[in-house]
Amino acid sequence: MSLDAIGGPAGAWLAAALVLGIAELLIPGVFLVFVAIAAAITGIATWALPELPGAAQVGSFAVWSVVTVLIGRRWYTDYPVGGGDVRLNDRAARMIGETVTVEVAIVDGHGRVRVGDGSWPARGPDAAAGTRVRVVRVEHGVALVEMLPPQ
Repeated sequence: MSLDAIGGPAGAWLAAALVLGIAELLIPGVFLVFVAIAAAITGIATWALPELPGAAQVGSFAVWSVVTVLIGRRWYTDYPVGGGDVRLNDRAARMIGETVTVEVAIVDGHGRVRVGDGSWPARGPDAAAGTRVRVVRVEHGVALVEMLPPQ
């Protein structure tokens, strides 16, 4: 049997595997990949055994889906994916504890600080431009700062 024969039911199963694999990339959830593997196995079995009845193909897919999902669950139980930084997409939370530079003098409790490549409104004790301060929290997009202890 040549590769040209990958059409019909075998091609459909392999196409389904490809679609499920792409869906896993677009909708992450580490679940569709196992079903995609089951579809690929069924596609290969259907290619190797072209007379395999449709009911047997569906049965193979069902059995392999259960097997691959159970293997996947076991894998993720034994080797859990490490949690990333919970503040990854929370720029304000990531600023807490950072030492920043006063950009616009803090006068009567209000001014601006330079945070990375950006500028944030700030509240805190009066401080001249260029003074280094520490961010203690962020409220409603305003960095609340404190003076650094003398060194």
